[in-house]
This record gives sequence, structure tokens and C-alpha cells, in this order.
Amino acid sequence: MPIVTVEMWLGRSTDQKRILIEGITDAFVKLGTPKEKVTIILKDNPKFNWAEGGKLSSDMT
Repeated sequence: MPIVTVEMWLGRSTDQKRILIEGITDAFVKLGTPKEKVTIILKDNPKFNWAEGGKLSSDMT
């Protein structure tokens, strides 16, 4: 069944992550996927490990 990987910047609380996971799971349930078959992997990345347009996101403050 589905495996969803979400990459995002560090800084979200555990409660915010729970809300995100519930929303993603609910979206798949609406498509007919059993809730227990949805796997979600969260990857927290520091801004200095992320770049856009040739610049580190940590430098774009």
C-alpha cells in the first residue's frame, strides 16, 4: 500500500506532525485505502541542508 515521504524543514512540533499525518492518512482513506495500510515517513531537514536557486535556505533569511 502507499508509502508517503514528506521532507520539510526542522521546527514543527510533534502536535503539528500529528495533524499532518492525520490529514495525509485521511486523504488516502477517502480514496479507499485502509487506514492501517498508509505508511508515512517524515524527514526533518535543517535549512543548511536545503537549497533553492543555488543558495542555501539558511542564507535566505
